[in-house]
Amino acid sequence: MVWKTVKNGQKSEVSPDKADTPITLDALRQATSNMTDAEIMERPTLDERKMTLIYIKTLIDLERLNESVLEPLNRLADNTVYECIPAAGITEVAGLEKAKQLLMNGSVLLHDGAADRWWAVSLPNPLGRSIESSETETIILGPKDSFSEKLEDNIQLIRRRLPTPDLKTEQFTVGSLSKTTIVMMYMEGIINPRHVALAREKIAAIDYDMILESSHLGYFIEDHIHSVFPQFMQTDRPDASAYFLGTGKLVLLVSGTPFVLIAPITFFHLFHSPEDYINRWPVASFLRLIRYISFLLSITLIPLYVALTTHHYQMIPLQNLLVLLESRSKLPFTPFWEACLMLITLEIIKEASLRMPTKSGQTLGVIGGIVIGQAAVEAGFASKVLIVLVGISAIASFMVPYYLITKANTMVQFVILILSSFLGLLGIVLGLILMLIHLNALSSLKQPYLAPIAPFYGRDWQDLFIRAPLPYIKTRPLFLLPLKLWRYSRRR
Repeated sequence: MVWKTVKNGQKSEVSPDKADTPITLDALRQATSNMTDAEIMERPTLDERKMTLIYIKTLIDLERLNESVLEPLNRLADNTVYECIPAAGITEVAGLEKAKQLLMNGSVLLHDGAADRWWAVSLPNPLGRSIESSETETIILGPKDSFSEKLEDNIQLIRRRLPTPDLKTEQFTVGSLSKTTIVMMYMEGIINPRHVALAREKIAAIDYDMILESSHLGYFIEDHIHSVFPQFMQTDRPDASAYFLGTGKLVLLVSGTPFVLIAPITFFHLFHSPEDYINRWPVASFLRLIRYISFLLSITLIPLYVALTTHHYQMIPLQNLLVLLESRSKLPFTPFWEACLMLITLEIIKEASLRMPTKSGQTLGVIGGIVIGQAAVEAGFASKVLIVLVGISAIASFMVPYYLITKANTMVQFVILILSSFLGLLGIVLGLILMLIHLNALSSLKQPYLAPIAPFYGRDWQDLFIRAPLPYIKTRPLFLLPLKLWRYSRRR
């Protein structure tokens, strides 16, 4: 079951038989049975009307309950509940399912026994952490705020950066159990309407019980679910979200998580960092090139070692070959199994350090890598050369700003490693060709994943491998087909 609300249309989709079910006190008592935090109380009024209140204590603001509901009810006489209660969030409710939904969203249900009418007063508990710095996308210069789990705060952080009425929001509710609120934000007049229509259609088609995180949402609306490469960018930075909105992308915010989804993206967006637009353009371009080189090193360095030592040792210079032979002379494993053992051990250390507390995780990563690497060499399980290459490969994989792509290159590395063990250098080339074919077949909201290379958009290369000076980047990305191409408000 999917409920959808569009701000300008106020449209709600529910089953007709459930929407017409009348509200009864017995039905609500049954719905809140075995709920220790549910409260049902009766309050008399000055004109001797009986008012029944139903609410969930853990979901509402109890201080506001007394101020906004209980005290006004004590003064109620010869007027309606709507006139008596000053709360802005009071609405009349007619359907049982709607009443249950409002109850579980932090509303107090009021029953006027004399008029037999039900009212809902929205008093949600403002529980949530304060605005903090981003821990996943840290930068030296630039804004330090990041998203939190409160959807309203996240929208506010973006609207402060884009104070324009062209910034539109559409709200959806998905998940038959979680009732998760999703907000889609986009810049009207800039974004191509086809992107908005496609995202709206995909979200409305979700039929699942629980959507608890933005990654869960991505699984249902991405074009290629079996690929290891992400087709949405996840970020918890409001400044990055505002920038992408201005370029013609859309942002999907999910309640209960600080990470938003940005689409459509390309493969190259995963190598761009918010700090690229803060550093001087030669520095930013150099660092961006380093990221691309590091990605290639992380997926080919170990397979290259296996290919050379297994099939092409004659290509190694003699002095280096002697060092390598001495290092491998007493090893019981072939280069392939030696590399697999070290790479799997490295992944275990990385995952264990991520799951540990912050200080313990840093210690585990450093000490574990040094101790295990030294012990593996002394025990004769790995060569010194391989330990050095594994360390370089691991550090290179962390150069990519986004975490999801680091896991993708690990999977690609193992595939190329297997091919190199059978075919040598030809296997590495074959693996890279297969990866490019796969990337070329991907799309993000039906937009090509390898743009602006395939298809070719020459103007977009100003912000691809290098970052040109900002005054030179005069147009928005052409592959997005934006309605407003030029970034300048007036042509010069």
